[in-house]
Amino acid sequence: MAARFLLRSQLKLAAASTAVLGGAAAATVATSDDPSKVLKLCTAVPLRLVRDSITAANIAFDYEYSLWGLPEGSNERSKIKHEVHLRSALKLQELCFKNGGIYIKLGQHIGQLEYLVPQEYVQTMRESMLNKCPVSSYDQVCEVFKKELGETPEKIFSEFDPVPIASASLAQVHVARTHDGQKVAVKVQHTHMTDTAAADQASVELIVNTLHRFFPSFDYRWLVDEIAESLPKELDFLVEAKNSEKCLDNFQKLSPHIAHYIYAPKIHWNLSTTKLLTMEYIDGVQVNDLKSIRRLGVQPNEVARLVSQAFAEMMFRHGFVHCDPHAANLLVRPLPSSRKTILGKRKPQLILLDHGLYKDLDFQTRTNYAALWKGLVFADAKAIKENSVKLGAGEDLYALFAGILTMRPWNRVIDTSVDHLVIQGNESDRSELQMYASQYFPQISELLRRLPRVILLMLKTNDCLRSVNNSLLQRSSMETFYIIGRVSSEALIEAKLLQRKSFLTWLSVWLDEILLEARLLAMQVALWLLRTRKTLNL
Repeated sequence: MAARFLLRSQLKLAAASTAVLGGAAAATVATSDDPSKVLKLCTAVPLRLVRDSITAANIAFDYEYSLWGLPEGSNERSKIKHEVHLRSALKLQELCFKNGGIYIKLGQHIGQLEYLVPQEYVQTMRESMLNKCPVSSYDQVCEVFKKELGETPEKIFSEFDPVPIASASLAQVHVARTHDGQKVAVKVQHTHMTDTAAADQASVELIVNTLHRFFPSFDYRWLVDEIAESLPKELDFLVEAKNSEKCLDNFQKLSPHIAHYIYAPKIHWNLSTTKLLTMEYIDGVQVNDLKSIRRLGVQPNEVARLVSQAFAEMMFRHGFVHCDPHAANLLVRPLPSSRKTILGKRKPQLILLDHGLYKDLDFQTRTNYAALWKGLVFADAKAIKENSVKLGAGEDLYALFAGILTMRPWNRVIDTSVDHLVIQGNESDRSELQMYASQYFPQISELLRRLPRVILLMLKTNDCLRSVNNSLLQRSSMETFYIIGRVSSEALIEAKLLQRKSFLTWLSVWLDEILLEARLLAMQVALWLLRTRKTLNL
């Protein structure tokens, strides 16, 4: 019944939107300065809507038909539901690839939402959306070069590999060599993005609004607002170039103790435009490639610590945060200035790529977020509630907010044991997460609607970092939370000093520092005891 209703609704949506948008096309084309471009837009939107509608109806019917009559909680239902999840995830994957652009970015985001969607969707999207994006032809690449720099790649560079080494949702990367011999990476925006970005945005907006109308608990209108704000910035590669330089400058000024462990490729400004970005070529390996990391003589646990430290500094000290830290955007190489130890080990350096999506955290938001994470690490229920409410979760959903940030139920969040936030990544943990996602879906949707968009981006960043950490260690790590606890606490102490500089403030800060060191020392001892116990058990 639900599937038939959804099917009729989706088909009506497709037909109505096609008629409305198609009717508007003639007038728009006639009055536009670039009729061919507008014509592409007016034909792309209905096509995407039809694809979206058919896929949504197909998925809904599959669930309704396949699970019909199977009792809740039965083994047979669980088995069939797993199969339907897999089929549906593949259908959604195919839709994202066909539509491209924004849809691939949405697919990447779904791959991080362990607290909201079934594991089959998460796994399918993670495996496909980061490294298997559609590729623009070399002719299309040349078209971008001619529009942006007036010449083909062969004339601008002494060497240019026509086969890209990577392709993402908005662009692809080619290796080239400048006329003075420097090896560079050239990021070229997909030609269709200029024509279809607005179409994608319009399609997603219409679908999300319509779904909310039919199913009020499905309220993802915030996602439309976020796309509208962030996409123009991500499509301007000069913004990305400025972000990368500002990021490194922040580490030099605000976090000098780890600045030489963090790097971003240098920009060749004379060969960069809004749709072309030429930067230093970095020979590194992806952060989730454990075998290659070990071959470099680098320890994965040291990489995990560095990633945690870098992003804790950005969130709690800098207030300028890279919000797309998935595995394809983080490279690792041995620290150039480091030497091998007797055992052949070297220190890691983290290379940050794709600086298109950043968020500024104002002083108050950054301070509240730091205080929240300090409360989470030290199991301070009062601080967790107080700062969750300040960040927009409300008196009723603060526990759920804490659960989404940590992927732990409330009773574990406020457990005083040192490893209370650690997720082992076993089947029991995964089952528990999926149960909570299913049980609290309406509340999670309401929470996401309430939170400021900047906090939603912090959630996305948090999800990406958790995925990276799990790939490096096959689980979450107590040391990660130790780092978060230290950096967030130190940031709060620095914030207090900035606000008032009286003698009483200095005294209060001095006491805070003593208490912090005592807490961290206790945590270190507990960590050592846990590691020793595990070693002895082996």
